[in-house]
Amino acid sequence: PDLSGYEKFGLGNVKYNISRIRVTAVEFPSASISLIPGTGIKLVIGNASLTIDMNWNIRTWMFKDSGRSTVYISKVFVTAIFSTPLDNTGHTSISLTSCRTTSGDTDIKLNGKS
Repeated sequence: PDLSGYEKFGLGNVKYNISRIRVTAVEFPSASISLIPGTGIKLVIGNASLTIDMNWNIRTWMFKDSGRSTVYISKVFVTAIFSTPLDNTGHTSISLTSCRTTSGDTDIKLNGKS
């Protein structure tokens, strides 16, 4: 979904809109799945990265600008635990028990008219 809103900076408000958000690349160079006896499944993703492209525009009482942006997020680490109990019909269900995510670097490139 698009993001829009206002932020107060110094002498006035900045109105912003971020639209056409698209994930254009995802890399999982290190991923593993293991069984945890009596609990479920553990998923570990290491050193992942993703690239996101979007349109943006900002407006203040003094100026306005718009353009495209690319965000590159790297050194993403995810550990997730899923429980896998049987439901009352005997079928396995799956639910997220815990999840921890960290990211290391974020690089933002803004291309605008100004």
